Amino acid sequence: MLITSGAALVHINSATRAGHYVQQASGYRAFIPAPLPPQPPVTTDDELLALLSDADRALGRLDGSTDTLPDPDMFVMMYVRKEAVLSSQIEGTQASLSDLLEAEAKASRPDAPKDIDEVVNYIAAMNIGLKRLSNLPVSVRLIKEIHANLLHGVRGKHLNPGELRSTQNWIGAPGCNLNQAAFVPPPPTEVPDHLGRLENFLHDKKPMPILIKVGLAHGQFETIHPFLDGNGRIGRLLITFLLCEKGVLKRPLLYLSHFFKRNRDDYYRHLQAIRDRGDWENWLKFFLTGVAAVSHEATEKARRIVTLKQEHTDLVRSKLGKGAGRAIVLLEKMYQQPFVSINAVSQIAGVQFPSANAMVDNFVKLGILKESTGRIRNRVFRYKPYIDLLNDNG
Repeated sequence: MLITSGAALVHINSATRAGHYVQQASGYRAFIPAPLPPQPPVTTDDELLALLSDADRALGRLDGSTDTLPDPDMFVMMYVRKEAVLSSQIEGTQASLSDLLEAEAKASRPDAPKDIDEVVNYIAAMNIGLKRLSNLPVSVRLIKEIHANLLHGVRGKHLNPGELRSTQNWIGAPGCNLNQAAFVPPPPTEVPDHLGRLENFLHDKKPMPILIKVGLAHGQFETIHPFLDGNGRIGRLLITFLLCEKGVLKRPLLYLSHFFKRNRDDYYRHLQAIRDRGDWENWLKFFLTGVAAVSHEATEKARRIVTLKQEHTDLVRSKLGKGAGRAIVLLEKMYQQPFVSINAVSQIAGVQFPSANAMVDNFVKLGILKESTGRIRNRVFRYKPYIDLLNDNG
């Protein structure tokens, strides 16, 4: 819900170290964020220091764990897809990871969610942003480019993709107006200045733990809310972009959407406490808890994928005899493409259709593949144990 801004500033109230609310002529209050870093500085009590240490160790363990994977890029590719699904679901999409994988394999069901294109756009925006980091730092320019890709041709395509908002937006319950909103970001005329100050903070050379800087930056970006749509997804991408740019991660592996979705109420409560009370410390503790939790989960996921791959490789070798060689080629490919048709198997394994059909039948008997369509013709099979592992959020 949007309304054109142009109201004059009336008076200031509710000042905190994070900024202050300014009453507009039409009656609503917009929040004007103070520049980062917070003043007075963040209080690093024992709890915050312990959480920072745990998050740093967990992140380092995650980054190192992928070096032991036989195909780390494969793991990253699938992890990116899961993040795209979860981040988009926070914004109301219904598409699941299986829906995305089916669409990529051109095996979508007629009743598949129509918003799958939003997830596809998220992946494209993420990959374009990571590639651009080689010659363009995290900046307002990069953020606008990513936003344009995120909203291209999907819901929100009429809300000025790649352009900072020129009207007032707000956050609140469905159907609420500006005066009823839970939070109103700064007026559009002030957005460029606030983003410019955020960019300056990101590239300030003064020493600061990188996870503290990233946590502060995410909270500030969500407070500025510079676009008419897509702010949450861009803000979550910003976390990974910053960690990759600073060399903390060699590969884009830290995605907090699962943690934020699982703790949605706490996430929004902590962000609002920054604005209302200047409570950066408890937001950072929440953020660091998420970094550690997600890093531990991703490290364990990588280990389980390696174990599954070895178990199924051994199973194929022991059960398929002379046909094991080509079958293992298929198994390897299914870690990138978990949905396959008989024709796809024929191309992947380099065999004729009857041999591909027999290979699939063997994989079904071994519990590796499961038919997905229920059809007799044009059947599609999914690598069920692998997809179940990816969908397991434990």
